[in-house]
Amino acid sequence: MKATEIQNLKIAIVGAGYGGAAAAKALSLLGADVTVYEQASQIREVGAGIGLRPATMERFRQWGTFDAIARVSSPSDYFEILTATDQPIMKDSWPVSGDETQTYLIHRGDFIEALLGVLPEGMVRLGHKLESIEDRGATSVLTFANGATAEADLVIGADGIKSVVRQQLFSDKGPVFSGEHAYRAVISLDDAQGMINDDNLRMYIGRGTKVYLLPLRHRNQVSFDITALNPDSTWAPEVSIEDMVATVQGFDERIVNMTRGLDLDTVSIRAVYDIDPVENWHTDSVALLGDAAHSMLHHQGQGANSAIEDAGAIADALAQADSVKEALALYQATRKPVTDELQRISRQGWSEDEVNDVFPGQKPTSQTPAKA
Repeated sequence: MKATEIQNLKIAIVGAGYGGAAAAKALSLLGADVTVYEQASQIREVGAGIGLRPATMERFRQWGTFDAIARVSSPSDYFEILTATDQPIMKDSWPVSGDETQTYLIHRGDFIEALLGVLPEGMVRLGHKLESIEDRGATSVLTFANGATAEADLVIGADGIKSVVRQQLFSDKGPVFSGEHAYRAVISLDDAQGMINDDNLRMYIGRGTKVYLLPLRHRNQVSFDITALNPDSTWAPEVSIEDMVATVQGFDERIVNMTRGLDLDTVSIRAVYDIDPVENWHTDSVALLGDAAHSMLHHQGQGANSAIEDAGAIADALAQADSVKEALALYQATRKPVTDELQRISRQGWSEDEVNDVFPGQKPTSQTPAKA
């Protein structure tokens, strides 16, 4: 689209998470009139650490946000997979993208704060929970729980795994239980039992359990993630420290001790869900992005990275195509094959024997909607 056409576009983004904030930055750089609607009354990202891949950091460099991200992250040269008892299985460098060779390890809260910090003041409107979307063809109308409405030439649904935009316009299927729990905490390096000596991600694999140690040494912390097969599909299950310790029995004693020393009040405890691939992501004036389009299990560490790549792809498509309609088709054609494959690979996290230990005679995933 011509620059003048893009500048006349009114774009509404639903959701101020990673994908929504990144899309807002990329599209505002094109000159579009962008507003982000976020249901929360304040931005508060909890959880643990993530790794921003070289391709993601290349996007941030393109958008002029690299320094804001780099200031609150640590560069990692490689990742390593080990047995439960600390024996090496494999070690590999990160996939290179352009001039970028490192993955930057960052706390989720720092990441979203840095992303939102580079957006113009007033672009993000808090306290706007989407109730409904009406697709009128060339435009769409949003109605929010606070009574506000908004009409836009392009609506981007970046509203996560429980996306209202997806469920009302594209697919009414609910999130799918993976048969896993994830227990995540950020702890002091002083409590890491001497296991963190550099800035590289390590994953320890035991039967039915994976432990991820993601250093955040710039914060004097480490992100500690236990992912374990578990049949309880409750969205936020009740789990004790003793339960967590039981999942890491047989692991390196330092990992067991780290688990035993966790403060339960600081641990994020969630059943793990994704969604089945969505057949179509767009209409003529609405598109899905990030978890709303392709929420995936975290085994590949690609959730946030995929959302950022979506944001870049939709901005690229608008700049290349002759209309919003053509741009959205190009965006889906570019990104959907990639994310479909990532979703498929991420579901292959466990051996058949491991699954049968917890789910005898059945598959670990189901079509049971998430329990709030």
